[in-house]
This record gives sequence, C-alpha cells and structure tokens, in this order.
Amino acid sequence: MRVVLADDDVLLRAGLASLLERSGCEVVSQAGDAEELLVLVREHRPDLVIVDIRMPPTHTTEGLDAARVIREEFPEMGILLLSAHVEIDQAMELLAAGHRVGYLLKSRVTGVADFIETLERIAHGGSVVDPSLVAELISVRRRYDPLELLTQREREVLALMAEGRSNAGIARKLWITEGTVEKHVRSIMARMRLPETEDDHRRVLAVITFLEAR
Repeated sequence: MRVVLADDDVLLRAGLASLLERSGCEVVSQAGDAEELLVLVREHRPDLVIVDIRMPPTHTTEGLDAARVIREEFPEMGILLLSAHVEIDQAMELLAAGHRVGYLLKSRVTGVADFIETLERIAHGGSVVDPSLVAELISVRRRYDPLELLTQREREVLALMAEGRSNAGIARKLWITEGTVEKHVRSIMARMRLPETEDDHRRVLAVITFLEAR
C-alpha cells in the first residue's frame, strides 16, 4: 500500500512513517502543510492519504479542505483523517461519501495491528469512524436535517422537482403561478445551503438530497 502522510508535527510524522514502513507499507512522501500535500498527491497518486485536520497556516481546517479536494480529484483514493481534535461538523461532507474514508483520533490509536488493518479497510473501499465519534456523528446528522427548515409548501415543490417536473409543471400541479414556484425554488436552495456555482446544478443537488433524506 502506497501512502502519503501529512502532519505539521515532524516527530509524529516521522514516527508514523517508520511504523508504516515496518508494517509493509510504502510511504512515498510526507507533507508538512496542506498545499504541499496536494502537490505530492497529484505527483505520486498513492493508494491512501493520511492527513491531520488542523494544519498551517491557521491550524483550523486546512487538512480537511485538502482532503475534500483530493476526494474530488481522485474519488478512488483512500483518505484517513487522523486528528487530535473532534471536528465532526466540518468532516460530515467527506464522511458522508461512505467509502474509502476514515476518521480516527490520535489518542485512540493504541495498537499497530489494528491501525494497519484500518488503513487496509479504507484503501480497499471501506469506511472507518472512531467509536468515540459515532454518537456525535449521529447527533450532527439529526441536527442538520437538510429538509427540516423547509416549509410544507417548499417540501411539496421539492417533491415535484424530484418527479422531474419543470417549474411550469409544478405551477399547474399546485395551482400557483410559475413566478411563485421560482420563489419557492430559490428559498429551497437557500435553506438547504446549496450556493450557486459554475460546477454544480443546484436543482439536481436539491433533488438528490431530498431522495437521500426520505
């Protein structure tokens, strides 16, 4: 298994690299910040990336942000978030993928064999979340129900969107004007936190979210 490590703690990174190599992994490169990590991942295309969530320069979510970029560019690459901090809220999007991803707390890694087995599971398509984080993960899922903030009428509009109806079709079905439908759709996008971008079709994302939440 080819691995790239990213952690700004040099001693921890060196120790982890030594542990992995003694266990039969190939540590192809190491990074001390998120920017360097992205360069190395694009160059080496490893099987697995191990990354700390908090990295320079601000020590907030640079590592996690880099992990999201890696997942977008290399969806089949395994990613393990190995952190001393609980950042479930921020990690939700990445963990929701449900495959080739893991999140472990550094303080909870106590056995080499178990740790290596975790890496292998992630690299081969599995997902691993530290048991101490599971309860909080479930709590976050409940707290951020994407449909919870929608009004009853907005839910009706979204349900018809999921059936493939156009704004005009929704207007005829609900006996409202097309302009009113457009206002509901804009409100749905805002409440579901789906900002307009050049790359994503928000209407499709809203429908997918609706179907997954049912």
